[in-house]
Amino acid sequence: MSPTPPVSGGSAAPSAASPTTTSSSTDDQNMFLQLLVAQLQNQDPLNSVDGTQFVTQLAQFQQLEQSVNSGQDISAMRQDLDTLVAALAPNTTATSNQ
Repeated sequence: MSPTPPVSGGSAAPSAASPTTTSSSTDDQNMFLQLLVAQLQNQDPLNSVDGTQFVTQLAQFQQLEQSVNSGQDISAMRQDLDTLVAALAPNTTATSNQ
């Protein structure tokens, strides 16, 4: 049985939506898929990977992808809220001084 590719759980989730972290998470996803394909191509046909193990790896990849997407969505919402607060801040100050 060939070794399974490692799944990086913590480093793939971006803390903010910036080009660097988005690119890094995409690179992590691509690397995981490349390792998975390489594992399938190079496995011993007479002693292939256990089906349960393969499905587990696919589930881990899906969870990773969902986590990355959720982090990006939350970052986008935060940026929108920051923009809204910044736009409303001068109006709130002018109204409270009257």
